[in-house]
Amino acid sequence: MLRSMTAFSRKEAVTEYGTLAWEVRSVNHRYLDLTIRLSEELRSIEPQVREQLNARLSRGKIEATLRFKPVANANTQLKVNEALARQVTDAAVSVQQIVGESQPIPALEILRWPGVVGQAETDLGPLQSATLELLTETIDDYLATRGREGEKTATMLSERCDAMENIVSRVRELRPQALERQRNKLLGRIEELGVDHDNGRLEQELVFIAQRLDVDEELDRLTAHISELRDILKRDDPVGRRLDFLMQEFNREANTLSSKSADAETTALSVDLKVLIEQMREQVQNIE
Repeated sequence: MLRSMTAFSRKEAVTEYGTLAWEVRSVNHRYLDLTIRLSEELRSIEPQVREQLNARLSRGKIEATLRFKPVANANTQLKVNEALARQVTDAAVSVQQIVGESQPIPALEILRWPGVVGQAETDLGPLQSATLELLTETIDDYLATRGREGEKTATMLSERCDAMENIVSRVRELRPQALERQRNKLLGRIEELGVDHDNGRLEQELVFIAQRLDVDEELDRLTAHISELRDILKRDDPVGRRLDFLMQEFNREANTLSSKSADAETTALSVDLKVLIEQMREQVQNIE
């Protein structure tokens, strides 16, 4: 099954700590290029996030963004650094003795000293687990989106294969007619000149013309490439690079067919073939 490299997914979850929201978006790229943006509270899980993305994605410019909105007015516990408070108190008493003061030291002044009081540390383990679980769900949805886009592309490529097969068949049908027109054209010029001709030499010249205009090899290769493309569309592994290479082969044969064209209809068919190949090439750029 083909998978597109262009997709977007967003998943949200509400936890006791706040609201989590993952967004994963991507565009086409030759390799896997990850950009991860995390909130400050959850920056420590970046290795696990990167590991998940690397394990399930192979190509594309991926941007994964986590948004975290903490619970408003959450109950937070204060924690007093008792050891530091005693040190500050002892230091204040020593200074009072030096300067000869004996007033009591206000407790609030001790609490204002940097580091004496702070918020109790919160166990972020459950929040981190919830974040990684939500990421798994987001990647699942993201891959499903890529799969749906890939199915549409596969349908388009299959339709273009049918159109190319019709063109190849039509060019094969036109070949005898094109050679006959070349023969008649050559005989007509000889008659216009009013000179005698050697039938053996004439037939030899016609053979040279037929060899120069022979496109059987190109048509055979186009048929083989079409068959290969149909086989690739049935595969489950990433095939983007293989398809890109195949488009180059298609284009090479179409150019040769156009250069050997000896009649207007074959030339028009060659142009139609190039248009189909270009349409496929543009879509193939987005395939993983």
